[in-house]
Amino acid sequence: MVDRGASALSLPDDWPAHPDPILALNRMGSFDWDLDTGLFHMDAQAHEVFDLRPEEYDGNPMSLAVRVPRAEAHRLDALVAQAIKDGSENYGTYFRLRCRDGSLRWTHTQGCIRRDGTGRPRRIIGIVRDATQEMGELENRREQAAEDEARRQQTNVVQLTTAALAHARTVQDVIDVLKDTHGLTHLGATSLVMGLVEAGRIRLIAEGPAGSFVPGTDITRIDEPYPMSEAVRTLTPRFIESPEEFADRYPILWPHITGLNITSAAYLPLIAEARPIGAMGLLYSDRYGFTPEDRNVLIALCSSIAQSLQRAMLYEQEKDLATGLQQAMLPRTIPSVPGVDVAVRYRAASAEGSLARDIGGDWYDLIPLPGGRVGAVIGDVQGHDTHAAAVMGQLRIVLRAYAAEGHTPATVMARASVFLHELDTDRFATCLYAEADLSTGVVQVVRAGHIDPLVRQAGGSCRRVTVEGGLPLGLSAEFGQLDYPVATLELDPGDTLLLCTDGLVEEPGADLDDGMQTLTTLITGGPTDVWELADLLIDVAEERAGDDDVALLLLLRRGLDSTESGSRLQQHVAPGDPEALTQARHMIRAAVGAWGARERSDEIELVADELITNALMHTEGAAIVTLRVLTGSDRRMRVEVEDSSSALPRRREAGESGVSGRGLLLVDLLSDVWGVEARGGGKCVWCEFVVRERT
Repeated sequence: MVDRGASALSLPDDWPAHPDPILALNRMGSFDWDLDTGLFHMDAQAHEVFDLRPEEYDGNPMSLAVRVPRAEAHRLDALVAQAIKDGSENYGTYFRLRCRDGSLRWTHTQGCIRRDGTGRPRRIIGIVRDATQEMGELENRREQAAEDEARRQQTNVVQLTTAALAHARTVQDVIDVLKDTHGLTHLGATSLVMGLVEAGRIRLIAEGPAGSFVPGTDITRIDEPYPMSEAVRTLTPRFIESPEEFADRYPILWPHITGLNITSAAYLPLIAEARPIGAMGLLYSDRYGFTPEDRNVLIALCSSIAQSLQRAMLYEQEKDLATGLQQAMLPRTIPSVPGVDVAVRYRAASAEGSLARDIGGDWYDLIPLPGGRVGAVIGDVQGHDTHAAAVMGQLRIVLRAYAAEGHTPATVMARASVFLHELDTDRFATCLYAEADLSTGVVQVVRAGHIDPLVRQAGGSCRRVTVEGGLPLGLSAEFGQLDYPVATLELDPGDTLLLCTDGLVEEPGADLDDGMQTLTTLITGGPTDVWELADLLIDVAEERAGDDDVALLLLLRRGLDSTESGSRLQQHVAPGDPEALTQARHMIRAAVGAWGARERSDEIELVADELITNALMHTEGAAIVTLRVLTGSDRRMRVEVEDSSSALPRRREAGESGVSGRGLLLVDLLSDVWGVEARGGGKCVWCEFVVRERT
């Protein structure tokens, strides 16, 4: 078995280097190997270890080949040769031998190498012993360690999957977690199917891999002979441990999945709150049967999946309800208003950790008003839930109603604040209301805690319009601060008014003014078409994926195509209301410019101011100022001032030091024609100015 060049090979890592001394006494014999003669002497106990009778062995190591398999013999020779070559004093190893009945058993040998004075090996003295029990226990420990490791890995998969499912908000999120590399693939599943119970049927919501779908199983009845149906019907798992069992138990399904090489499968009901909400199937192609530990792990995993699915289904139901509520509260369509192009956009905030959308209280509205006017509203109710959407809807309705009643912008905002304060809610809202006269381009703006509007001029430049504002709606009523300042601006033909909520400009950690400046720059370089500009702005909001809603309203004034008879503006001026008087003067100045009468601007403004002043000084009620464009043989601008007094004005001569008496004289001198008309319980003083035809 060995020549003089033989030596020792180191022991395998998983074999004990020092056998248990108690086990070493079990069937142990000795040998003496004379390396000079090659004779291998064994005692009677060694013969028993090799399962040889004394007469069957002649002392030649080659005779042991009948018991030692060729591969083991080569390994033993290499072991001894290496030990001799290295100058080692001893060696040891485990090897297998074949018994008389043909079975294999483990044996252990140790040898001590004796050398002469020159270091030349002369003899090897050692022992051989039966190591069957020892190696059996070692194999048991290996198997136990492997089982422990497998159990640890399975438990780890359950923990990882459960942790990932905790962040799943939708049914698709749950499916994605299960298909992720940290999901069921670690359990060795080849294919996954999952269905939800709906109206007595199971609707398939996930299957994989691609090409594994079984025709006709997208919707199945619970009473059909399918494993998922059976699991739902009985509320118990179905473990299929072999292809034969699968084919025997489910002959309808088996022919459709034979191409997947399925060897076993587990179908488990998904139970939440003691009722089945669906079922899941795991199909394997590399395992037969399921240990009790395997079954417990899969059942525990399905329990976690069921809880996540139920949570996701409830979330989606609530989300659908809330989204429907929000969509119902927002205007379905934007009315067509002559003289303006309007674009509106809405983007819901991104839900945290998900691509799903939250709901919120942002809204927009466009309100056609009498006399060629239009109201534009943008607002934001505090919060991102169904309550915010419900409050938003109510606010939108009352704002529209107050504006349609003809109230001034400041009154509209004040009444809306009182309404919200008296509503059974703790929410407040920011809002901006702009009322535009499309004939003149005059826009009155009221702001309640909202961000300022922006105006892009026809040339492309954009500016922020600073509007002195009041408290948000609800809070101003609570603190008794219902006086909302009114700012006035002018939109020339081609100018665009932009109203938006703060979700378009605010970013975490960034200053609001910086956000407004960024938005201004973006609008300046943006497209001139309002619909394209609205798309650009909402795309920017999408890319930023902020945690707030975005509502956007763009209003571009085109200007009226013609000023035929009937073009009309009107303003109420109450006694002791200097702001209303200022607004009336602003309206007259803007109308004169918009209607092409700038050459007579000073005359018209002076006469109108005189008529308004007379009405306020000599009557007890308000003055109603009306401007019209009349066409006929010539084009004229008509100014009417109506009051509640039936007393006709008298033309008087003023003294040298008199401060009154010149009013009607100015009217007579500056206007082309004037007169007085009775109006019910009052009168109307009017005057007309001939102006050039518009080119």
